[in-house]
Amino acid sequence: MNFLRGVMGGQSAGPQHTEAETIQKLCDRVASSTLLDDRRNAVRALKSLSKKYRLEVGIQAMEHLIHVLQTDRSDSEIIGYALDTLYNIISNDEEEEVDDVEEENSTRQSEDLGSQFTEIFIKQQENVTLLLSLLEEFDFHVRWPGVKLLTSLLKQLGPQVQQIILVSPMGVSRLMDLLADSREVIRNDGVLLLQALTRSNGAIQKIVAFENAFERLLDIISEEGNSDGGIVVEDCLILLQNLLKNNNSNQNFFKEGSYIQRMKPWFEVGDENSGWSAQKVTNLHLMLQLVRVLVSPTNPPGATSSCQKAMFQCGLLQQLCTILMATGVPADILTETINTVSEVIRGYQVNQDYFASVNAPSNPPRPAIVVLLMSMVNERQPFVLRCAVLYCFQCFLYKNQKGQGEIVSTLLPSTIDATGNSVSAGQLLCGGLFSTDSLSNWCAAVALAHALQENATQKEQLLRVQLATSIGNPPVSLLQQCTNILSQGDKIDRRGNKIQTRVGLLMLLCTWLSNCPIAVTHFLHNSANVPFLTGQIAENLGEEEQLVQGLCALLLGISIYFNDNSLESYKKEKLKQLIEKRIGKENFIEKLGFISKHELYSRASQKPQPNFPSPEYMIFDHEFTKLVKELEGVITKAIYKSSEEDKKEEEVKKTLEQHDNIVTHYKNMIREQDLQLEELKQQVSTLKCQNEQLQTAVTQQVSQIQQHKDQYNLLKIQLGKDNQHQGSYSEGAQMNGVQPEEIGRLREEIEELKNNQELLQSKLTEKDSVIENLKSSQTSGTNEQSSAIVSARDSEQVAELKQELTTLKSQLNSQSVEITKLQTEKQELLEKTEVFAKSVEVQGETETVIATKTTDVEGRLSALLQETKELKNEIKALSEERTAIKEQLDSSNSTIAILQTEKDKLELEITDSKKEQDDLLVLLADQDQKILSLKNKLKDLGHPVEEEDELESGDQEDEDDESEDPGKDLDHI
Repeated sequence: MNFLRGVMGGQSAGPQHTEAETIQKLCDRVASSTLLDDRRNAVRALKSLSKKYRLEVGIQAMEHLIHVLQTDRSDSEIIGYALDTLYNIISNDEEEEVDDVEEENSTRQSEDLGSQFTEIFIKQQENVTLLLSLLEEFDFHVRWPGVKLLTSLLKQLGPQVQQIILVSPMGVSRLMDLLADSREVIRNDGVLLLQALTRSNGAIQKIVAFENAFERLLDIISEEGNSDGGIVVEDCLILLQNLLKNNNSNQNFFKEGSYIQRMKPWFEVGDENSGWSAQKVTNLHLMLQLVRVLVSPTNPPGATSSCQKAMFQCGLLQQLCTILMATGVPADILTETINTVSEVIRGYQVNQDYFASVNAPSNPPRPAIVVLLMSMVNERQPFVLRCAVLYCFQCFLYKNQKGQGEIVSTLLPSTIDATGNSVSAGQLLCGGLFSTDSLSNWCAAVALAHALQENATQKEQLLRVQLATSIGNPPVSLLQQCTNILSQGDKIDRRGNKIQTRVGLLMLLCTWLSNCPIAVTHFLHNSANVPFLTGQIAENLGEEEQLVQGLCALLLGISIYFNDNSLESYKKEKLKQLIEKRIGKENFIEKLGFISKHELYSRASQKPQPNFPSPEYMIFDHEFTKLVKELEGVITKAIYKSSEEDKKEEEVKKTLEQHDNIVTHYKNMIREQDLQLEELKQQVSTLKCQNEQLQTAVTQQVSQIQQHKDQYNLLKIQLGKDNQHQGSYSEGAQMNGVQPEEIGRLREEIEELKNNQELLQSKLTEKDSVIENLKSSQTSGTNEQSSAIVSARDSEQVAELKQELTTLKSQLNSQSVEITKLQTEKQELLEKTEVFAKSVEVQGETETVIATKTTDVEGRLSALLQETKELKNEIKALSEERTAIKEQLDSSNSTIAILQTEKDKLELEITDSKKEQDDLLVLLADQDQKILSLKNKLKDLGHPVEEEDELESGDQEDEDDESEDPGKDLDHI
């Protein structure tokens, strides 16, 4: 109080004022004093009183303190005092110790005061906006108390304050600047402020995420030492969870920003056993929870699978498996690691395959799955750890038919290790299924049911499993053994909840028999099963047994619904009649409804993870609740259906199956055709590319040929101009000995071309002679009628052959002209070289002059060599044209061969016609003889003979003469 008296102006010591009066006077000084020092001292005094007399200061001074924040912004000290005072008024933090009896009441009153003062403060939204603007001040004494005050406001009335900040311009961005503050105290309190700001507000979470919060928080975690860091790392991880949990947009942004890769160093914990402090355990626990947030089964499937893929590619899954198989890891961290690995591999085939390949560091090495199952069926292990292992096994088999087949195969006789050196997953499951621990029975039954989930093939394979019960007795199938244990009930002494074993076995049998008529047939083949089920359902038992009755009703309903009527004594209709007689349809449906009405059924149906507070609550499996929901309605309908309706339904099912088979067949055909079409499209595209490349190559070659021709013409012109330097050309030729050899080679090639031309010319003449012979043979061997047919059929072909021959001759002539032209040019070059050689001998230049001209000669010699190369190219082109002419000649030969065959046919026809004509001529000659003899007789008898008859006979003779020479009319061919 002495301090207060000094502040109040050195009043004389008198009776002490009450606290309320003191606070009132201080508030008056804050409101009315003109001196800044006076107001500052008064606010400082209010700050010192605000913790003990929170109510009085809050009621009297809040308005004045807000006014100070508005008017005295230039003085950072008074602003800091005012903010601290407001924080003490609004905050519920109690520093003074209270008794245990009064603690609850004082806490409740404190919370009420804080929320009331917060409501007064935020009633005017300008107050929150003013506080946000003060956070822009860099002064420590202003910024730090401002951060604490805003954090306290958010803790008291979070949604209302969040809404005010959300509508405030640049409100969230101002708060994000706190993470970049170099003073760790402000930065750390800024993290706490953002925790309160982002809690349960998706809009603010998105804004904070897009303000680069992930980058800054991950940098802080890395700077603080990752999992070895202090409480700052814990606060950053909680803030990251607020930003990512149930926020698909931020999760996608986190993945797309490659921030998952930066999580891998968090889990590099090393092998030291002494480095597990309490803070490190907390940090690592939050880190594992953050990974689970990204791959939670409640997230959209596409987002979850993309995060799972990224975690495998960056090595995060491998690092988690390393922790899983490490020694000295605390139990709660190991449990959470198992749960995290479970969700990272759940439903993603690549991660599931990797997990199947992980081995524990034991001697000999064992698969990680086997080691985990050993923990699950071991009753000495903690309950939470056993639940985590079961969840891991379920996630490994979820949508993993390959993994399901591997687990079931370990139970089949062909794959069991006869030596007994190694324990398989199937043997562990069977051991847990038939042990005396009810919790192990339930876990093993549920795990085995997940190996059969939506996999008809493995359901059929599991029917092959045989178990040796005792020495001397024959083996029993796994299905029979399950029903035997079920029928024994409470006769076996078990540890734990006795219902658990029967519930687990019934869930396994229901999963096994659903959608598998073969398994139903095996189950019904045992004559004791149906009476046992009907007896269980018909009894009136207590509430604990009602669940077992409901599961028995479900199993019997599955045996009816999926029955293929292969057993005469247990057809669908007979089983329904049995239910109606012994149980009653209404009673059966009522017992079936006990399952979904159970209080633990709804809890298990919410999440896939088997998270139970104690073993007594472990009754239902999540996937089994889906099966019940799917089958309850159809079984009810099946019970009330008549036999005619069943037949109609079976017919409809058959038609639908046939239709589905047809549809799948056509789908496969369409798929194959699509693949073929894609291949053809690719081939067309490649051919187009090749065609374009070839076209470009042809155009380039054509342009190059044109360039070579131009260069060749330029060289010829240049040779004509450089007559004065011919001596040096000859000298260079004699020195190097190249030019005469090249000219000799060209001569030989020209001679070869001439010989080839002569051969071609001779072949052409031969072909011409063959054609002329054909003509003559055709003209000499046909009559008038056949000549008309031949001329009509062969005239066109002969004309075409003539035309082709003329074109070939013209091409040969052009070739010969070019060859002669080249020959003359080469001859001129030879003459020039000889003249140059003679001139060199006459001139007798000195050796010194020759040496000076050597360089020029070599240059011109290289040009001449280039010219010879171009001439070679021309000759090569001519040879190619010659081969083309040969090909054309071959085609003409083929046409001539065709004509020759046709000519042979015509000759055969002509010979036939000649034979007929000869026969006619013989007949005509006989008739002529008869006519002449008759005429002579008439003349002898004195009868006159007409001249017309003589003329006709004369004409007939002329016609015979013409018919004897029919080839004369073919001279026009």
